[in-house]
Amino acid sequence: MSLFRTFLVATCCLLTIACSDEKQQAVASFEHTAQGAFSSALSHDGQYSLVSSIHHGVALWDNQQQALKYQWFQQQAEDSLVYAVAIAFDNSVAVTAEKTTFAVWDIASGKNKGFYKIQKASIRDIAISNQGQSVVYGRSDGVVVFINLNTGRRIEFLGHQDKVNTVDLSPNGRYALSGSNDYVAYLWDTQSGQVVHRFNHPTRVTQVALDPQGRYAFTADSMAQANVWKLTTGDLVSKLKYIARQKIFTAVRFNDQGTLLATGSPNKRVDLWQLTSGEKIQTWQVTPREGSKPKSAVVLDVAFTDNGKSLLTESSSGIAERFIIREPNEHN
Repeated sequence: MSLFRTFLVATCCLLTIACSDEKQQAVASFEHTAQGAFSSALSHDGQYSLVSSIHHGVALWDNQQQALKYQWFQQQAEDSLVYAVAIAFDNSVAVTAEKTTFAVWDIASGKNKGFYKIQKASIRDIAISNQGQSVVYGRSDGVVVFINLNTGRRIEFLGHQDKVNTVDLSPNGRYALSGSNDYVAYLWDTQSGQVVHRFNHPTRVTQVALDPQGRYAFTADSMAQANVWKLTTGDLVSKLKYIARQKIFTAVRFNDQGTLLATGSPNKRVDLWQLTSGEKIQTWQVTPREGSKPKSAVVLDVAFTDNGKSLLTESSSGIAERFIIREPNEHN
């Protein structure tokens, strides 16, 4: 998740209506930064955490070994911070982005595979495909840029009319999903730049995600709707059902079976949803950093682990936490 969305939603959490459902606590936690995180990304399988912080640059953690694997420094100036990070679906590479530069890193060796500087506007969010073959990033001027890093081929998607808030990329790099302040999310073909599906919302789109297996897309706006769409047809599958007048999503992940959706919010909440019905079936809370004011934390990313039996989270507190998913017959 990128930092601008953290700022956007941090104040919104104060407006969210508290729900009465039981919020279960983590069964394990691991500190990844000493004073909180600006942005974080989990690998799809939860093996790695990529965490950006002001004092430690970007750290890649191996969650299986519970050990720091690499520490990368991208900053070109003291006031320059890594605002957006992502890990490829196949765990081969990671990408880190400042406002006007991004860098690609090899996870096996820890070596840098290239630094890149953009010429216009600033990066708002970024994603990377398997083997680091391509990246897509959304800019503050409403343009989404796709680059094949092997060939240098570049496409600028000009469909949005306002700032791009969020992007995602299919593992093979063929399709991109982008959401903007213009109330629209687009699924588009990175080979032709043509729109495949248009997903309309009543307010600005702040979160999007693609199911890596190509079955579904998730899009959510800043106020009223969070939707799951069928990628082959563009039809609505479900709307997430919640009673809050305002619900912000800062993280989202599909499970491998295509049956569940996990989401994170700016008010410490992690929720598990039935994908086809949109019904919420379980809730947890991440832990705020001690002494933080307000005493809250933004959930920056979430991933299914242990063959779908648990969830791993990264939050702005700089702490990774593990939560147990109840068996289906245990859901109320």
